[in-house]
Amino acid sequence: MINPALRLGSRLTLLPIIHGSGDFALEVRRLLLDNDFDALAVPLPPSFHDVVLDGIDRLSAPTIAVQRGFPPLYTQWTPESESAADPGDPAATYVPIDPCQGVIAALRLAVGEHKAIEFIDMESLEFDSPDAFFPDPYALKHVSLERFAAAVLPHIERPPIGQETQRIQWMARRLRQLEERYESIVAVISIVDWPWIREAYLEQPPIDFEETKTVEPDLYQVNPDSLLFLMGELPFITGLYERARAELEDDENLTIDGIKELLLAAREGYRRDLGQRARRITTHHLRTCLKYIRNLSLIEKRLSPDLFTIVMAAKQVAGDQYALHVAETAKDYPCASDDRLGSVKLGIGRARMPDGDLVYMMNRLPGTNVEWRTMQLNPRPRDMDRKRWEIQWNPHSQCSYPPEDDLIERFRAHVFERAKSIAGLELAKTEKFTSSIKDGIDIRDTLRHWYDGDIYVKEVRPTRGTMDSVVMLFDAPADPREYPWRTTWYAEHDEESTLAFFASDFKSNMVGPGIGLAIYGGALFLFPPVAIPDIWSDPRLDFTETLEERMLAAACLHSRSRQIALLSSLPPGAGWRKLAKRFKKHWVHLPLGQFSDATIQQLRHLHVLNGKEVRSFAAHFIRRV
Repeated sequence: MINPALRLGSRLTLLPIIHGSGDFALEVRRLLLDNDFDALAVPLPPSFHDVVLDGIDRLSAPTIAVQRGFPPLYTQWTPESESAADPGDPAATYVPIDPCQGVIAALRLAVGEHKAIEFIDMESLEFDSPDAFFPDPYALKHVSLERFAAAVLPHIERPPIGQETQRIQWMARRLRQLEERYESIVAVISIVDWPWIREAYLEQPPIDFEETKTVEPDLYQVNPDSLLFLMGELPFITGLYERARAELEDDENLTIDGIKELLLAAREGYRRDLGQRARRITTHHLRTCLKYIRNLSLIEKRLSPDLFTIVMAAKQVAGDQYALHVAETAKDYPCASDDRLGSVKLGIGRARMPDGDLVYMMNRLPGTNVEWRTMQLNPRPRDMDRKRWEIQWNPHSQCSYPPEDDLIERFRAHVFERAKSIAGLELAKTEKFTSSIKDGIDIRDTLRHWYDGDIYVKEVRPTRGTMDSVVMLFDAPADPREYPWRTTWYAEHDEESTLAFFASDFKSNMVGPGIGLAIYGGALFLFPPVAIPDIWSDPRLDFTETLEERMLAAACLHSRSRQIALLSSLPPGAGWRKLAKRFKKHWVHLPLGQFSDATIQQLRHLHVLNGKEVRSFAAHFIRRV
């Protein structure tokens, strides 16, 4: 039953809502299904009746009903009016046919239940809506509609004398007229108009104004890239509501559960787009991201997050590229548009009409004010730009990106230190404890001789010689078709290594003018740097069969130390040990799993620049995963 606080007389019920909220749309649907009524009244002018109902028939395809004003005959130029937009640009009002609009949800249900529908607003070419900020509609999950409205009531300001007051008085009179025709009327109205419609209904002020002559509105489809400016909820979340409606699923908590699906869908797109370049985003990362979203929402005094909060959390937890996919996925709406209609491209407060006109737009179902904020995310280049950059590439000039050189050289030095410590452990000597524990108790040998009751200690002997080479195999066994680019680079200065590697083709992934991105499959580092022949054309290594074997053989051939560090996911097998024995070398293996996935993914990125002059602007185009 509807609470008496929402009733206005024996025949009339007012449902105050926040436009553009999925939670309010669900509440309106629930109340209308639970209570019998004869007619539904909505705060729209009668001229929108046919076109709005036509748009509702086309759902789930989103549309927009636009009523354009009469163009001005002339405009007087003043210095203050000179701006980026023409002061004579026409204006229009529109109704978003959005499934998450409470008014549209009510009309949709009334059409399905064959109830009478009345459009009660005053005809006008312009629409003045006050700026309004409301509590988070998610509170409806825990409080009733009448309690929510009562909490907002003290903060609703009286509308100024003018069109807003006239509209309120007009709708109050129309509701009294409808009471003469229907036994039970439900009016879905904005929460900011609710107390003043009640007041005008009870006081019945005289109406000394008339409606404005208007033009017939038109129905258009909306450009898919601009659905974010039409819908009250994120287009992805709206799509989940429509899917739940079609498949008879539970949609009570999609405001929050939809965020989880958004993050998962963005992860799938992220993996498809980046392939082996993608970071490994685990359930732990997603859990951390959701906690970040929750905390940031609470800091901003909201119960549910906005798009900025979601994308910011994704950026902080999983990097720019995943955040970019989250932002793009949030704009996706799965339901197809109606191609029989002209297309409108929406922006902030304006729209590009099918005839090319730029029109100022005023929403007749305005929700809470939207705050637009900026976030730095480097977009992906267009395919047309990629093709142009690939054609302009100079094959006789290429170099590396210095920040990546520093990163991988520091990692190479770290691997050397780890390998030296492991080599020392391999030379450790174990003996019975007598007077000194030396380098620590050897737990393994102590447990092995537990029946003797003796304690065994170990002595780690210092390693002899130095280590000058390391082989890093990031993808083993490697598919030669995925790593067609194989080359040897020589050091630019004494702090760099001689580098031989196999990687993906950088020309197939241009990220900027003169900037290509390759992915390491494996790399050989010789430090201090030495001049060696290109290992991929050296006939002395032709006895090898795979990319990994050729790189390992090159390390054995050019290393001056007996021990060679090997970083790989699996320990060297019999074939690789036999190869090392052939050159009188020894592998010191470091498991790849000892290093974080994020670190490895960063190291595998190799940006190739088309000349040293590109280094001056490369940072603007290089995007971190």
